[in-house]
Amino acid sequence: MRVLAIGDVVGAPGCEFVRRRLPEIKRQLSADLTIVNGENSAVGNGILPSSAAHLLDSGADVITTGNHVFKRREIYPYLEETPQVLRPGNYPPSCPGSGVYLYDAGRWRAAVINLQGTVFMDGLENPFTAADRLLKEIDTPLVFVDFHGEATSEKLALANYLDGRVTALWGTHTHVQTADEQILPGGTGCITDLGMTGPVRSVLGVKPDCVIQRFLTRMPTRFETADGPCALCGVLIEADEKTGQCVQIKRIRFE
Repeated sequence: MRVLAIGDVVGAPGCEFVRRRLPEIKRQLSADLTIVNGENSAVGNGILPSSAAHLLDSGADVITTGNHVFKRREIYPYLEETPQVLRPGNYPPSCPGSGVYLYDAGRWRAAVINLQGTVFMDGLENPFTAADRLLKEIDTPLVFVDFHGEATSEKLALANYLDGRVTALWGTHTHVQTADEQILPGGTGCITDLGMTGPVRSVLGVKPDCVIQRFLTRMPTRFETADGPCALCGVLIEADEKTGQCVQIKRIRFE
């Protein structure tokens, strides 16, 4: 089976690009399952029911998120009602939503786990022990992890910790696609960041002038999503349905 994992979708430009291009990309890559990180999909970042529905209608099968997931209160009941939209599973259990979703395709079932890092980020449950806990609930060999984190070291460490226990782990959050995709000795595919889906001429999706002003003045600056041509970044993963091992992991970028 083939899994398409797409990096953080940024604002209205990213959402519209997904709507326009994703169906064609899925056909071209023969993707059986498409997982999209949507935590920046709302205007002003965060995720709203409208932006989540837009991504699902555009061809996403599962939406993962990260540290901005609870920024917009409107998403709280939607997370409870729409199990294929995840929040990191190491948030407290009292938070809305779930960190695991089981996608049933009939011939195979795949579990998607969403976790968030703790290095340079909020002090959530240890993602390593959270992964152990969540894996105990899963009875399929096909397991895919979106690890939303800041530090490359933490992402690589978790990938190695889970090697042989999950099919693939990819990082999100930093919006820059890394060139370190690999298959670890135990058969787990990994990459430390998928990159983003949004405006090319930007600083992580934001108008450059806004970010430059922040660095020059150290004063609060309103960040606005950039305009112009977009790119979609991610990976295509091929997995063995019976063993759950990653057979191939390949970076993708479409403009």
